[in-house]
Amino acid sequence: MLQPSLALLILSLLLPGSLVAQQTPFELRLPTANDAIFRNAGSDFYQFVDRTFEGQTTTPWEGGKFGFVRDPRRVGGQIGYARFHEGLDIKPINRDPKGEPLDDVLAICPGRVVHVSKIPSHSNYGRYIVLEHNWGEGPFYSLYAHLNSTTVEVGDPIKSGHPLGRLGYTGAGIDKRRAHLHIELNLLWSTNYQTWYDQGFSSPNKHGNYNGQNLIGLDLAALYLARLKDPTLTPAKFIRNSDPYFEVAVPGTAEMDLAKRYPWLHDTPPPATPPPSWRVTFSAWGLPLRIRTTTDSIAAPQLTGIPPNQTFPHSLNTRGLVTGSGENATLTPSGLSLIRLACGLP
Repeated sequence: MLQPSLALLILSLLLPGSLVAQQTPFELRLPTANDAIFRNAGSDFYQFVDRTFEGQTTTPWEGGKFGFVRDPRRVGGQIGYARFHEGLDIKPINRDPKGEPLDDVLAICPGRVVHVSKIPSHSNYGRYIVLEHNWGEGPFYSLYAHLNSTTVEVGDPIKSGHPLGRLGYTGAGIDKRRAHLHIELNLLWSTNYQTWYDQGFSSPNKHGNYNGQNLIGLDLAALYLARLKDPTLTPAKFIRNSDPYFEVAVPGTAEMDLAKRYPWLHDTPPPATPPPSWRVTFSAWGLPLRIRTTTDSIAAPQLTGIPPNQTFPHSLNTRGLVTGSGENATLTPSGLSLIRLACGLP
């Protein structure tokens, strides 16, 4: 049975908040009525994935979690996961007699609508919505994907708990059985995303800066649970306390738009003039955790830190951003591309 203080905290996460102003206190609630995450009932909260591995077909609910949970690979005596899942897949709790999901999708925080993608075929997210939030820590973005329908428009101010649409199964590879809400909470890589996109892709970008490639997610499930222990915890503090995996040095000429947008990433106050170089620390999946300046002059991005005792292939630990194992590691082409996007390099 929940302690009264814990029950009150969970209730506060579920109740709507007030209208967002330009800057609001940090609130966080669940995006649907499914609250099984707070009961440690993962199979009731996460939608399963269809998996065939080593000749065995299964439907593990763990594939709906955040993290390295998709496409298992056996390497020696260990199993790694080649595909990273950047959000939470929340299963519906209400369906009609035909099995259609009925759950409303709700805003997890006060904010405003910055993107509504109404044509499912335009993205693997299917029909999706992006909200912008401002808690005085730079803009964060919540993304709600695979929606059956949407009820908001770009520019709408949104209360916490405001209905955004209906849970569904739009998007490639999802059927009615696996209807779910895919939810993310993200940082924005760059406000100049289109320039980076045009250098590597010929197809049109239909989502502007709110293309999923330009959003990098934090572990939202861990944030929900961490706030049960510390209700004052903010996303910035949560990110700063996350486990680092690799570090990259970039030339001081980098625009570092990311650093300007999220100044709390700096170990010290941001410099008034460009330093000789920057060093950026990332989580295993590439979430920026901190930025510092150095006196070393370099001409191109280079990997400067990696776990030396890691025997598992770095490519499986970093969603292909780093290759090699142990101290023998380098940035991959996709890793270099991401660094250019994140740091504003040509």
